[in-house]
Amino acid sequence: MTRHALVSGASIAGPALALQLNAAGWRTTVVERAPRLRDEGQNVDLRGAGREVARRLGLEDAVRAANTTEVGLRLMDEVGGTVAEFPAGESGTDGPTAELEILRGEMARILYERTDEATEYRFGDSITDLAEHDDHVTATLASGTTVDADVVVVAEGTRSHTRSLVVPEVDMTELGLYIAYLTIPRTADDDRWWRWMHTTGTRGVSLRPDNLGSTRAMLSFLSDVRGLEALDRDGQLTILRRTFADVGWEAPRVLEALDDASMYFDAVAQVKLDRWSHGRTVLLGDAAWAAGPFGTGTSLALTGSYILAGELAAQPDVPTALARYEQLMRPFVDRAQDVKPAMIRAMNPRTAVGQKVQRGAAKVAAEAFDKLGGLVNRIAGPPADAIDLPDYGHLPAA
Repeated sequence: MTRHALVSGASIAGPALALQLNAAGWRTTVVERAPRLRDEGQNVDLRGAGREVARRLGLEDAVRAANTTEVGLRLMDEVGGTVAEFPAGESGTDGPTAELEILRGEMARILYERTDEATEYRFGDSITDLAEHDDHVTATLASGTTVDADVVVVAEGTRSHTRSLVVPEVDMTELGLYIAYLTIPRTADDDRWWRWMHTTGTRGVSLRPDNLGSTRAMLSFLSDVRGLEALDRDGQLTILRRTFADVGWEAPRVLEALDDASMYFDAVAQVKLDRWSHGRTVLLGDAAWAAGPFGTGTSLALTGSYILAGELAAQPDVPTALARYEQLMRPFVDRAQDVKPAMIRAMNPRTAVGQKVQRGAAKVAAEAFDKLGGLVNRIAGPPADAIDLPDYGHLPAA
């Protein structure tokens, strides 16, 4: 009898899991609260284990074709001068800009296009209740329908609405970092560099190229006030305008675009749970382990989906497969979540003295990176290679 997986979340982890389970002979259903596939979002990168998963699944060429073409990172000052420069990496892990950079929406599209015929997608719906039985789970959806499945996977974001149905107690650590992500019109002055300026007051402005003819902007700041992400859009715009009113460089341009820009505003947080599963239900991706601000989310999502699919396909007993998945993934996640508050503060200076120290350190790091890029990345970069991927030969390339 064909086994069935019900997945909540149609971003990256959920469709990646469906892709692999389909290849292993499973039937898959994906429910997504949003009314359509979300095509917005900023750059994500594939590094280390995440890139190897993409290769094994036959996705690397498609990702490369949709690359943002970003050539590296330039740290800027308030008048547009370059403080330090870090060219894009030439391997799967080196550099602030990875060799494979892609928009989150483009990555979601690639996965969706490879699953939409074999996977049933239900947009505009969500799981409201779960009832576990000896050999299956019954999920009640917001639409009023019920779905029976051998396993239910919650592959949602950091602030998952469905997570509490699997793990009621959630330890969410707010890091005090707020980020607004915007898509704004490209101008003739925009080039293929990721340009990032930090100024006093813990404020940052960033512009990145994309492959769709627009520019991806970011406004970031630290605050001791919690809950700003829960404000309505008008409230968030007021916060951003007042916070960045006196900031130079490209800040006025980004503020001018606020009214018409597509925007996502969030507070960066980590999710740390004692367990990721209960019976035949399990968490995947940021819902299970949101790592924080240093860009490992997509590689973790792909790696987690690969291991979860591999264990489910290899193991007829679902709870045993879920336990094995957590055993393999947790050390990788623990390393990715090793984010020191001092590191966040150093990257977002509050005073002019702190800003001067940060820029001096950036210049030294850029010189070292030019000579010893791989070593610098291994010391300071995210642990993209901190896992030995099992060889699931029963998961053929998609």
